[in-house]
Amino acid sequence: MNNEDSLLPPGFAALEPYLALWSAPTASQRDHLRGARGEAERLAFYNSAKDLLPTALAYLDQRSLRDLNSEERRLMLLMLNLAHVSLAVELQGPSEASHSALRALMPITRASADRDT
Repeated sequence: MNNEDSLLPPGFAALEPYLALWSAPTASQRDHLRGARGEAERLAFYNSAKDLLPTALAYLDQRSLRDLNSEERRLMLLMLNLAHVSLAVELQGPSEASHSALRALMPITRASADRDT
């Protein structure tokens, strides 16, 4: 795949396989995905993305949200989804399934990050 066909900015091609699943545009959808996907799917995404997080944030911090192109916006959405998945992996661990059921009683409906979607 050359740069013209890339779905993400240069340096982030390793995350392209996760775009179809882990680029939910709203906090509510990200929260739903976190609970709806199994541990193996969460871990695969987490393990592929966690080391790229500092580089992705540094890259995105150089741009205004308003000025993000489609590749940069997809990267931002992946990182926002990673924040949700990280909670499941790093904090909840094996308890994620029971926490997911409890989160259904107090769902996220929107967040400040949804403002520009």
